[in-house]
Amino acid sequence: MSSSRLPAIVERLAHDIRIGVLPPGTALPTHRKLAAQYGIAIASATKVYAKLQGLGLVVGEVGRGTFVRDRPPQREWDGDDEARLSSSAVDLSFNHPWWPEQAELLRATLRELATSGDLSALMHQQPPGGRLHEREIVARYLQEQRGVVADAGQIFLVGGAQQGLDVAIRSTLRPNDAVAVDALTYPGFKMAAAVAGVTLTPVASAADGPDFDALASQCRRGAVRAIYAMPTMHNPLGWVLNPAQRRRLVEIARRHECAIIEDATYAYLVDDAVPSIFSLAPERTWYVGSLSKSVATGLRFGYVVAPKDKAADVKRVVRASFWSQSSVVTAMATRWLVSGEVVRQEARQREDARRRQAVARRVLRGMDLVAHPASMFLWLPLPEGLRMDRVASALAARGIAVSKAQAYATTRHAPHALRLGLSSMPFSQVEGVLTQVRDVIERLPI
Repeated sequence: MSSSRLPAIVERLAHDIRIGVLPPGTALPTHRKLAAQYGIAIASATKVYAKLQGLGLVVGEVGRGTFVRDRPPQREWDGDDEARLSSSAVDLSFNHPWWPEQAELLRATLRELATSGDLSALMHQQPPGGRLHEREIVARYLQEQRGVVADAGQIFLVGGAQQGLDVAIRSTLRPNDAVAVDALTYPGFKMAAAVAGVTLTPVASAADGPDFDALASQCRRGAVRAIYAMPTMHNPLGWVLNPAQRRRLVEIARRHECAIIEDATYAYLVDDAVPSIFSLAPERTWYVGSLSKSVATGLRFGYVVAPKDKAADVKRVVRASFWSQSSVVTAMATRWLVSGEVVRQEARQREDARRRQAVARRVLRGMDLVAHPASMFLWLPLPEGLRMDRVASALAARGIAVSKAQAYATTRHAPHALRLGLSSMPFSQVEGVLTQVRDVIERLPI
């Protein structure tokens, strides 16, 4: 068979994958069997699978074969949050940590679980917030790596930071309460607040953090019950508050009797970070974090650290909503915390983020980008007169999903800007994809 028919074979297999004839996890024929099936050379069969892998439809595992992959770029669950693309070859709208050994780590850990201890215990319902010894593991990790000192009884294991934020909101606020947030903030918090009936009060931003005079004014004028903050690697602007800024935030919260919800999802990206807000004001701070961005988004393992006198409130919310985190997920995550695997992955992610940001700064030189040098994302204001909808649509036509500023805005009008996640693609693709982003922005007429 002529190699000119290879595109037809690729298209046929791609079609079957996309419509579900070949569902995720399906083992595809070996290269030899595929070659025999279509009457092509084995080398040509290798090219077919390489093309499908380049399209993000299959994954090859040495010694095991080629499998139809799950496709996280399918964003049917997106509504008004970040992306506007149903299927994409490159997803810059979401950060999925990418490293080659993920599958092998999972495989090895599942083997260990299957052959050790009382496996049947993982089939039992766990106490609300997790078993004590696993919460103690998280407590040690937080103390050693984040400087967050808390008793295990203050720590509650949850299904990722998003669930952690929901728990913090529901245990702190009531419908119609007001929470002060940055003018640009994490879309997941916006959604959780909307579901809980909480009102968002936008606070203007300065160059390197919130405008604290504006925050103080907001607290004086209205009944602001809580402040939502991302002091260590703000999403999407990448700022890291300095010690003086953190003290000012705490001083405002104490003066006006406000709770603080500290989102530490991306805090692991910052080397030698200044003390957390929780360490400065443990009596009023809910500290929320997870392993989703440093290890794997599908792990869904997170934690909430509550003030000591509010632990009972958090426990009631946990018990009433989801009761406890998955026993199997918790067993895997705590094993990785004890073995040091999480700390090693965080170090790798920090180095990888620096490399990706260096490429971004080179490719987008001269453009008005905003980012921390160790961030996994960047904020890209668009040239005056160029609307974000047009740019996002033009990039979607090239198979590139991006986040628009309106997903992050808490004000009536959103700036025309894009937020680009950098970690969901192999490093080798970063320069080419960002070059396409620049090309689209520069070619669109204003």
